[in-house]
Amino acid sequence: MEVGQKMKRLRVKNGLTQEELAERTDLSKGYISQIERDLSSPSLETLFDLLEVLGCSPKEFFDEEIFQKVVYTEDDRTVYVDEERKYRTEWLIPESNEKEMEPILLTFSKRGEFKRYEPSRAETFVYVLSGRVALKLGNHTYFAKAGETLYYVASDSHQLVNDYEGESECLVVATHSYL
Repeated sequence: MEVGQKMKRLRVKNGLTQEELAERTDLSKGYISQIERDLSSPSLETLFDLLEVLGCSPKEFFDEEIFQKVVYTEDDRTVYVDEERKYRTEWLIPESNEKEMEPILLTFSKRGEFKRYEPSRAETFVYVLSGRVALKLGNHTYFAKAGETLYYVASDSHQLVNDYEGESECLVVATHSYL
């Protein structure tokens, strides 16, 4: 087992620099670097302190079998239909609200409109699979048709609407913003 690589993955997953981890554990940045490169081995006490800061139990850390689901099927999806606003949302990854980004398949019926969102720091990617959509972002409106992409930071109120006489379908990926 390579303790250093696992420690580095945990640190990066938690969004910490070596310096930030060092400050939180009263260790030096150089020592953290040595541990991550497997040039130095921490004592059990130091290792447990590091794991506590990184939000990982010793059992989880030393568990050799870490399951990561990679392939998701149609059976994994969750569907929501809003008849009044004329759209259908499919969450492509069941636990996406726990992840950093949330991929959904958004299908509009004629004159469909997605709910309006308040400003945030979320980044949003919209790839139009079919039809044409309009993005109302603050005081501006942007249009994209099949094969085109919208990409924006949601710093103003925003809403996607169908701008097509038929059905429009989009792949939408939004990051979760933590204000």
